[in-house]
Amino acid sequence: MTSDVHPYDYDLIVIGGGSGGLAAAKQAAKLGAKVACLDFVKPSPQGSTWGLGGTCVNVGCIPKKLMHQAGVLGESFSDAKEFGWNVSTEGHDWNKMVTCIQDYIGSLNFGYRTALRDNGVTYLNAYGSFIDPHTLAATKKNGKIETITANRFLIAVGGRPSYLDVPGAEECCITSDDVFSLPEAPGKTLCVGASYISLETAGFLTALGYDTTVAIRSIPLRGFDIEIADKIVGYMERHGTKFMRDSQPCSFEKSPGGKIAVKVKNTVFGNEFETEFDTVILAVGRHAATDGLNLGAAGVKVNPNNGKIPCLDEVTNVPHIFAVGDVLDTRQELTPVAIKAGINLVNRIFSGVVIKMNYDLVPTTVFTPIEYGCIGMSEELAVETFGDENVEIYQSYFKPLEWAVNHEEHDGVSHREDNACYAKLITNLADDERVVGFHYVGPNAGEVTQGYAVAMKMGAKKGDFDITVGIHPTISEEFTTLSITKRSGVDATKRGC
Repeated sequence: MTSDVHPYDYDLIVIGGGSGGLAAAKQAAKLGAKVACLDFVKPSPQGSTWGLGGTCVNVGCIPKKLMHQAGVLGESFSDAKEFGWNVSTEGHDWNKMVTCIQDYIGSLNFGYRTALRDNGVTYLNAYGSFIDPHTLAATKKNGKIETITANRFLIAVGGRPSYLDVPGAEECCITSDDVFSLPEAPGKTLCVGASYISLETAGFLTALGYDTTVAIRSIPLRGFDIEIADKIVGYMERHGTKFMRDSQPCSFEKSPGGKIAVKVKNTVFGNEFETEFDTVILAVGRHAATDGLNLGAAGVKVNPNNGKIPCLDEVTNVPHIFAVGDVLDTRQELTPVAIKAGINLVNRIFSGVVIKMNYDLVPTTVFTPIEYGCIGMSEELAVETFGDENVEIYQSYFKPLEWAVNHEEHDGVSHREDNACYAKLITNLADDERVVGFHYVGPNAGEVTQGYAVAMKMGAKKGDFDITVGIHPTISEEFTTLSITKRSGVDATKRGC
């Protein structure tokens, strides 16, 4: 394409340099558009800030997965011993891990800036705020304000962690914005919340040897399959993570010695008690980072309850202003979703290729100590949607072959438990047993789950799984041999491979 004929500085200004924004900016430039990308990180209440790349790269998926891997490696020492390796450890070096991870993230930050330059995208380290529907005020770190205009805008500012509205929360607590660059080991830690962020963080901290507790107000992993959530929490509890159920912190206060006194209220009985931690991590939800964008000046409507932007096919109520990623109302907050939606959007705008983002059957993985991969419906949603009589659930419990020779125990619990892993397929009997839900609990969940997303996108039925030959001996082959249904009442545990 050639640049649109218009009186503005740019064909497209992308507000936000996270995964979705960067992908869209680069793709639009490749298609011939004149593009600028604004990115500016406001420091967290604890002063944490980071470079270009957004949440996933700096304070989300990437450092989380690397710290999870550090925990997985630590838990594998006992496996190595049983396989004949003479290994020993003097414990974990938190500072070395953080330094290595931050060095890697720094290299990614540099790479993103280079990629923008190589693709001809103008990068502005500035905070964008609308003056009118086609004009932005770009405020730089030194306070200097530059006015820029564009024919179209893409809002991709993502979200930030929320804080509890209780005394001492911002002064005493940290969030996922801070934990991955924490300069000193966290020590005894409280993770507040039952979100996947909270459970993942508690999981790797426990695996790294820190005394870790999770405060749960109601149910864990809200929105995910309830049975699976209970299995994950049960596994974590058996393997060292502590849980305070029906608990809501109501104040935080730093003691003279530097520890944090936490007053906790039991949400069932109403009684209060106090406890003490070295570090408190809040993981109680996220909010869209739309405050300060002055969207009203551009006429863009937002959901007043969460600050998110309602869109149809990523188009806001203002036809030349678009949004992708975590700012979208009622859409998944996942990096690959933002990337694909952003690329599809600019392809439609600048090349005429009409491929819309499909938000159904998006695979995801929760990187808890025992990982969880899923696609499609939970058991509860399937029953609600199709009726109990039309839902068939196939299940199997098993132990991976790689765990078979490890018989070590910790506090009376097998390090590698029998039948700790779980496979579940949910089918719609009224649609020739089309698979509507895929759930897997066990090692390497992301790698196991990804390929099945393609099959389910293509409308796979239970019969398609049944005629597929599995690769032996692997975990994934379990989904090609499922035969026991929940309604049959038959024991789904097994022995052997």
